Amino acid sequence: MAHPPGQRAWALGQQRPPTSGPYTSAPRSASHLMLLLRRGVFVLLSSPSPRAPLAKPLLPQRPPRTLAPTARQLVAMSAPAPTPAPSAGGAGTMSRDAFRAAVTNTLERRLFFVPSFKIYGGVAGLYDYGPPGCAVKANVLAFWRQHFVLEEGMLEVDCPCVTPEVVLKASGHVDKFTDLMVKDEKTGNCYRADHLLKDFCKDKLEKDHTLSPEMVQEYNRVLAILDDLSAEQLGAKIKEYGIVAPDTKNPLSDPYPFNLMFQTSIGPSGLSPGYMRPETAQGIFVNFKDLYYYNGNKLPFAAAQIGQAFRNEISPRQGLLRVREFTLAEIEHFVDPEDKSHPKFGDVSDLEFLMFPREDQMAGRSATRLKLGNAVSEGTVNNETLGYFIGRVYLFLTQLGIDKDRLRFRQHLPNEMAHYAADCWDAEIECSYGWIECVGIADRSAYDLRAHSDKSGEKLEAHEKFAEPREVEKLVITPSKKELGLAFKGNQKMVLESLEAMTETEALDMKAVLESKGEVEFKVCTLGKDVTIKKNMVSINIEKKKEHQRKFTPSVIEPSFGIGRIIYCLFEHCFYQRAGKTEDEQLNVFRFPPLVAPIKCTVFPLVKLEKFEVVAKKISKALTAAGISHIIDMTGNTIGKRYARTDEIGVPLAITVDNTISVTVRDRDSKDQIRVEVDEVASVVKEVTDGQSTWADIMWRYPAHTTSAADEEDAEP
Repeated sequence: MAHPPGQRAWALGQQRPPTSGPYTSAPRSASHLMLLLRRGVFVLLSSPSPRAPLAKPLLPQRPPRTLAPTARQLVAMSAPAPTPAPSAGGAGTMSRDAFRAAVTNTLERRLFFVPSFKIYGGVAGLYDYGPPGCAVKANVLAFWRQHFVLEEGMLEVDCPCVTPEVVLKASGHVDKFTDLMVKDEKTGNCYRADHLLKDFCKDKLEKDHTLSPEMVQEYNRVLAILDDLSAEQLGAKIKEYGIVAPDTKNPLSDPYPFNLMFQTSIGPSGLSPGYMRPETAQGIFVNFKDLYYYNGNKLPFAAAQIGQAFRNEISPRQGLLRVREFTLAEIEHFVDPEDKSHPKFGDVSDLEFLMFPREDQMAGRSATRLKLGNAVSEGTVNNETLGYFIGRVYLFLTQLGIDKDRLRFRQHLPNEMAHYAADCWDAEIECSYGWIECVGIADRSAYDLRAHSDKSGEKLEAHEKFAEPREVEKLVITPSKKELGLAFKGNQKMVLESLEAMTETEALDMKAVLESKGEVEFKVCTLGKDVTIKKNMVSINIEKKKEHQRKFTPSVIEPSFGIGRIIYCLFEHCFYQRAGKTEDEQLNVFRFPPLVAPIKCTVFPLVKLEKFEVVAKKISKALTAAGISHIIDMTGNTIGKRYARTDEIGVPLAITVDNTISVTVRDRDSKDQIRVEVDEVASVVKEVTDGQSTWADIMWRYPAHTTSAADEEDAEP
């Protein structure tokens, strides 16, 4: 796999402070430099016990302004240093498969998620979130609402999962929401045809070192045009390469389309067909008229929805990345097609990140860092509103904890673009499965509203009132009801409606033929046949009129988020292992930002003494009052085991009660500790977990606690 500039190679596992790379073990935290620094700016009182409270700092909460740059550099130096890149295959490296297995085993063992209906053998493509997984998901969705719905003033809706067939017929899902499938001719097992071809080509390119340059070029070409292959072309390639069923090696059928929607019926009669929605967007489109009115008949505005969607995947795989029921968070931003500027684009225009325009893809180049403002001004991104949402998606993902060096925005190739779309980009995140599409950001033009308007007969339009009336040339089609009635009798209404629905080009072409020949053949779709229209049946003219407003169908900019995919990539990006007590021991850690951590802190009485348990309960009560999720661990395990157990589910802070007046607070990643009075500890934790202060900020204000060997007695959780 080619890596863009600045992209870490999988084999190298390059690390950035204070975290480690995806496939290397992080070293122990070095807190000695910080402690030496503190001894320069704080008065430390000697203590007979390693856990006795330290004196309050005698200097102000932060060092003098003149010392800040040097001091902050030293603080940064006290974080774990980057691990030198080991040689490929060295002891400090992990293969993709081994890394994925370590992550998945930890997630399932700690009940982040598990296969659904496991005691009955499970069902492919269905998963249950356990307590920590539910908490992470809830935190991600809460931040999504904050970042988009609240900050952008969006209108949130909640629509049913069951959708009538007519709605999805209008949207095109009934006829076109398909994947090409092949069957094992002997067992009947089903597979996605494009996945089999893709896996074959990638396997050959990665493992067959005897390939000729011509075959390497051929397999790369197939991968590049895979999405554009017809059923016949896919079938021909499968036969040409001798691809068989992966499980049985049996021959495969020819590819044929399979609709991915789950069909159902609404009501007991079975006469009202419906489907489980494959996306949440249609509920927003069909409510456009009411939402537009609710918004004061003003554009632009955005509507948002979070909800379950369902797709009957042919062969689900890759864990949470390809499932049959999943959570979507979608935004439909309605905008005037003649003005796609955005008043807040300047807020994101200076962002610089990996972008992969279609020209670079087709030329075989890698993604490069581009400034968003330049990408819009140069036309790489179609318009400011689309660019604004690309920038906001980048900020959302990186603030969640996605590694910015493993995040890119890839523009759709021409063969991926719908004919009506103006521009489409995918936010792709690199994980052990490769680059995974997690967010789609598309300018869908006015397709969706027009489709539902045509099918329902409701005008889904917006209007712009003019300050002064404008004189415009207007096409006027005036059918003669009398002549149409005489000619077509009971079919008069359908012919009349078809004439009035003509586009300007169609109408002018008809006018030219009528003037030259006196009659024209005209197709009436609702009749399913052509009829003869004579000159006396319709008048077509261009007239000058004064208009007080302009009516139009809005364009739609649609960011669509696959929440499960984002969460899985977040799990991988936050996972690392660090050395335990013995040389061979590796301890699992999820370095979740406090924003998404399932539990914000833990409370440990150092030993089982009633006075410590009383303090622990007092702290727990204060944390609850502050709205901070936490757990109390009063087991008799060593403090090291308890630390390891909570590090493994990504708890950022641990409070150890070793005193009735003050306690220690430990940071998960650096393992540094400070001492805080009991009455202050809840407010300190809230500062960090709410993002008001960083751990480095807090460390300036409170004395360090010297870690004893017993404090970090590493052991398997």
